[in-house]
Amino acid sequence: MRLILYSKPGCHLCEGLQEKLEQIESLKFELEVRDITQRDDWFEAYQYEVPVLFKVHPQPKNSGVEPAFSSEQLLPRPSPRCTVTQLKQMLQKYMQIDPSQ
Repeated sequence: MRLILYSKPGCHLCEGLQEKLEQIESLKFELEVRDITQRDDWFEAYQYEVPVLFKVHPQPKNSGVEPAFSSEQLLPRPSPRCTVTQLKQMLQKYMQIDPSQ
């Protein structure tokens, strides 16, 4: 499972969410943090919205080739006051990890 966090430097909400995500050890996911100031399209899309968190859906595996990531699903923004446990519970709801993985 892969998550993308759109963030910007100096954003305390972004830093707080990233720290909480990094503390979740019981769920297997890769966290990619994207700085919206690095690309104009990201900045235009998220300059007033950060932090923004997406779940990335992989394409189905075919013929033994590593799956490519295909689509992103916007996840609800957790409250800055949520605990690591509450954030983990929210992610469990949206991740729905396939037990065969």
